Amino acid sequence: MNRRRFLTRSATGTAAAVAMTAGLAGFAGCLGTSDDEGRLDLTVQNEGDAPVEARVVVTGADGSTYADETDTVDPGVARAFEVTVATTGRHEVVASGEEWEGALAWDAERCALYDGTVRVAGDRVAVAGECAEPR
Repeated sequence: MNRRRFLTRSATGTAAAVAMTAGLAGFAGCLGTSDDEGRLDLTVQNEGDAPVEARVVVTGADGSTYADETDTVDPGVARAFEVTVATTGRHEVVASGEEWEGALAWDAERCALYDGTVRVAGDRVAVAGECAEPR
């Protein structure tokens, strides 16, 4: 099984940390998807000392927007986002706040369930993702 790799980069200005996984990881277990849908399970974790406002936008290669949500994440808390997407094409998720941004991308034709994490600690962000259920 491929372990998640974290990329960390200062998130000042418009800098973004972007991670993409190319390989397939092991099967995630009992939570699956149907053949006619794909799914993103994203966790935004606040490791800082103050609440952060997190905006999560999930888009497809065809320009479709599958989610555009904003929520406040308190210090030491993680917020889960579950988004159903089409089964074809490349999908992107961008989680952003006032002074940070983290992005992930995956191919839904190869991955039925994509698991992503964005960790925010002040002005730093770390992102990781893996295919939890290959097609």
